[in-house]
Amino acid sequence: MLFKLSIKNMKKSIKDYAIYFFTLILGVSIFYIFNSMETQTVFLEVTSSTREIIKMMISMLSGVSVFVSLILGFLIIYANRFLMKRRKKEFAIYMTLGMSKRKISQILFIETLLIGSVSLVVGLILGIGLSQLMSVLVANLFEADLSKFTFIFSWKAMIKTIIYFGVMYLLVMIFNTISVGRCKLIDLLQAHKKVERIKLKNPIFCTILFFVSTVCLGYCYYQVTKNAMSLNVHDIGKLMLLGSVSTFILFWSLSGILLKIFMSLKRLYYKNLNMFVLRQLASKVNTTVFSMTVISLMLFLTICILSSALSLKNSMTANLKELAPIDFQASKQKNLQNHEDKYGFQFTEEEIADSNISITETLEKLNIPKNYFQDDVITHYYSVQQLNYETTLGSKKEIIEKDFPVIRWDYQEILMTISDYNKLAKLLHQPTYQLQEDEYIVIADFEQMTNIRNLVLKEKPDLTLNGKTYHAKYDHCVDGFTEISSNHMNTGIYLVPDQAVNESMEIEEFFSANYRGQTKEEKYKIENLIQEPTDHGYEEGITTLSAVSKISIYEASVGLGAMVTFIGIYLGIIFLISSAAILALKELSESSDNKDRYMVLRKIGTDEKMIQHALFLQIACFFLLPLIVAIIHSIFGIQFANIILATFGTEQLLPSIIMTAIFLVFIYGGYFIITYFCSKNIIKEK
Repeated sequence: MLFKLSIKNMKKSIKDYAIYFFTLILGVSIFYIFNSMETQTVFLEVTSSTREIIKMMISMLSGVSVFVSLILGFLIIYANRFLMKRRKKEFAIYMTLGMSKRKISQILFIETLLIGSVSLVVGLILGIGLSQLMSVLVANLFEADLSKFTFIFSWKAMIKTIIYFGVMYLLVMIFNTISVGRCKLIDLLQAHKKVERIKLKNPIFCTILFFVSTVCLGYCYYQVTKNAMSLNVHDIGKLMLLGSVSTFILFWSLSGILLKIFMSLKRLYYKNLNMFVLRQLASKVNTTVFSMTVISLMLFLTICILSSALSLKNSMTANLKELAPIDFQASKQKNLQNHEDKYGFQFTEEEIADSNISITETLEKLNIPKNYFQDDVITHYYSVQQLNYETTLGSKKEIIEKDFPVIRWDYQEILMTISDYNKLAKLLHQPTYQLQEDEYIVIADFEQMTNIRNLVLKEKPDLTLNGKTYHAKYDHCVDGFTEISSNHMNTGIYLVPDQAVNESMEIEEFFSANYRGQTKEEKYKIENLIQEPTDHGYEEGITTLSAVSKISIYEASVGLGAMVTFIGIYLGIIFLISSAAILALKELSESSDNKDRYMVLRKIGTDEKMIQHALFLQIACFFLLPLIVAIIHSIFGIQFANIILATFGTEQLLPSIIMTAIFLVFIYGGYFIITYFCSKNIIKEK
């Protein structure tokens, strides 16, 4: 009997609460898809370095899955709370007919078991199908060969999904048992008549709280935008806590202020059913304030995570062609016996001896012959003790320290001869320059450091080297770089005439070249021959030579971009679904409770279109208010992420924001539309 009753209840729940089941199924499928990544990447034919990045990504996804499971667990329990509220009258009838609380708990146990089983089965089937598309996406992001693609099923991901969601459903069963045990018949019978009291009725107190919350949020916004570079992890944590509390106070105070404001606007307040809508919103303030705060913060995280992740991935890959135009670049420290104090640690005798020979000799010593390369160029870095940030940027020290309090003023500036730079610039497809014998130029491409240097260069300060004075040719930095990379990382190099430096000032030597191969396979062959001896020489303390290649930069950038993208999409979608589902379930539950009130409106002759419009406004307020606050938070949050990730480039930020907006419209907007139509059907029930 109990089983048949549970089956009927589940069928009724599927009809009335499709969003709940849809969210469970979607959660299961997404959890499976991302946890099957390990199996999906097995068939990929990639290099060893890319394989290591994939392993790191899988490890991080496993850790993120634990956090995701907590979010989904909270969502399931939160949703179940409102479903329990929906059925209080039903439980009252059971108890009136003589059914014990233990049997009611058994009914709920069977229902939860059935719901969990159905959602797991359907979610896993959907996840297995969608994971095949994810396999194609993985292969495209890592630029792997799809010729060996086969249908993939992950037993490990399936077992992990069943265990995680099984634990969640078990917690729901325990929660249901406790809830039923606390029920009183009189409370169940009158539950639908209860309206939660509004605690914040004093408009003055609400106004004060609103002012305090906006001031605190303004302080947080200022800190994460104007003082972003000076914040440490502890400071960021305190700002996040302050922002979260301020958001809660904002919603709490705003509800009381808005009601009083609308009540004073009598034409608007008494128009149509606005009075009914506003009173309904105000009556639920105790439950909506906390949920709106949580939802707003989750939406804020969704927007920031998706925008930053997609922007980082696009920017890193977009920079590769410009910033890594050659195949290979190696560098080694020179004259170590003169510079040990600068580096702050001791070198081996082999490293010191190696620092006194040319970089081409070091490459030959490591069994890397010159015939591997073509278009090779040798360049050098120089420095002098007295030329550091204190002497070059010190005139603007107070201004610079306000924005960059952690700057190291004893950091030595790097010098490079104009002839060396022009040789390298031609190879790197950069513009070349000419200098008079008493001129210098500063090249840089790291935006924040460029802005600092431009403050100083506006005054065209003189530069003194070995007793000779040099004048700035330009009143600003010129764009340029000397080391291949995936990011704009050149903080500044002084280009000086050749006679301004000598060998004793040399600190680093560079070897830049292309591989002597035309096809991709030939280049990869040379890459593999070079990688082992350069790594071995550095690790064994034979030399300080370090090498980087276009292939390694490309693989690292693509791999890191893919990893960030996957984790960002994973978290973003989970946060977005959770936010929308919580709101949807809350509104469906409230619509069920308010059926009698809508029935009264019909009895007094209210037009059906007016009732539907009132319902639409009520649901729209709940969906829009946390979204608006989240968007305001995100404006400053994205700026903070933009500053922190400036080295990766952010020129692709607008497309990523557009993509995030599309996610919001389809998922969040979709939940809103479904909620409205489901609520409209509920209030029509008799």
